[in-house]
Amino acid sequence: MQVPFVDLSAQYHTIKNDIDNAIAKVIEETAFISGKYANVFEKEFAKFCGNAHVIACANGTDSLEILMQAMGLGKGDEVIVPAISWISTSEAVSAVGATPVFVDVDEFFLINANLIEEKITSKTRAIIPVHLYGQAADMPEIMQIAKRHNLKVIEDCAQSHASEINGKLAGTFGDAASFSFYPGKNLGAYGDAGAMATNDEALAQKARMIANHGQLKKHEHIIEGRNSRLDGLQAAILSTKLPHLNNWTNKRIENAAYYSKVLNSEMVEIPQLKAGFKHVYHLFVIQSTERNALMQHLESEGIGVAIHYPCPLPFLACYKDRGYKTEDFPMAHHFSNTILSIPMYPELSKEQMDAVAAAIHGFFSYH
Repeated sequence: MQVPFVDLSAQYHTIKNDIDNAIAKVIEETAFISGKYANVFEKEFAKFCGNAHVIACANGTDSLEILMQAMGLGKGDEVIVPAISWISTSEAVSAVGATPVFVDVDEFFLINANLIEEKITSKTRAIIPVHLYGQAADMPEIMQIAKRHNLKVIEDCAQSHASEINGKLAGTFGDAASFSFYPGKNLGAYGDAGAMATNDEALAQKARMIANHGQLKKHEHIIEGRNSRLDGLQAAILSTKLPHLNNWTNKRIENAAYYSKVLNSEMVEIPQLKAGFKHVYHLFVIQSTERNALMQHLESEGIGVAIHYPCPLPFLACYKDRGYKTEDFPMAHHFSNTILSIPMYPELSKEQMDAVAAAIHGFFSYH
């Protein structure tokens, strides 16, 4: 059985009429940039994610950059980030002129809160914890650290829509949160899209100005900003999808539980769960010391797989001049050789998951 790594078409067909009607309305009203549909989505998502203010923007990377700009972070400042994430987390820091400082991860693939303080210097201004793969970082402890050292906290929620810690939503702990709505996310648009969320009214206003050429009112440019706006089509699509997100999240959790039941834990290591944390499984990441051979086998069996991420951030070519060694980030280095993402989405059937499990078991039965 062919099992795609992700199947965006399957989700579209479950809500096709609503999506088609939403797109048609935007085109009919020519409401293409910001405006009515973006405003509606901002209000709906603010209610969903539990923040007073949501500012939509062009993509998740922009949301990180704009929030740091709005906080006044720049040249000479240091921002702490995890060693495993998509490069947006660290490149956004560099883009505003600050320096990303990497911290190794824990057994859950998340920034190790116990290692943060040793990386704090007189130049440290902020921490960007990433809620990776759908599980939140240790925000209670991170907020205590930030309070002790007077640091800003921006939660990177690109992969954690609806994730929780003891019933409190990820994205509501820090000074602000960054969201991506890239098509493959748990809440995905049909193109690039992002948002910033905060309870700080002054920060929200500054971020909104930066995202819209430094203006709150047309032609009144209070500061120099940039062009990072959510278009009407993506906003309407996101508003149409948002009411389904909780149900889709529950299906991801059900699928993860099924995988955990049918996968032989003596063959591959399945994701670990933290007590009190709600994992929303943006990705289902297994581990194997024979990862590369397993990946090749699964692909030959028609199973879609991927590695998130094949190289820890500190070891990317763009940070080569820093001279990091593998022993500087032992957990991140270890995971880069063992992690493998297998198909995970709400529409995944038990038959498809059985096929994935059978292919994995088939590999190990011959090794």
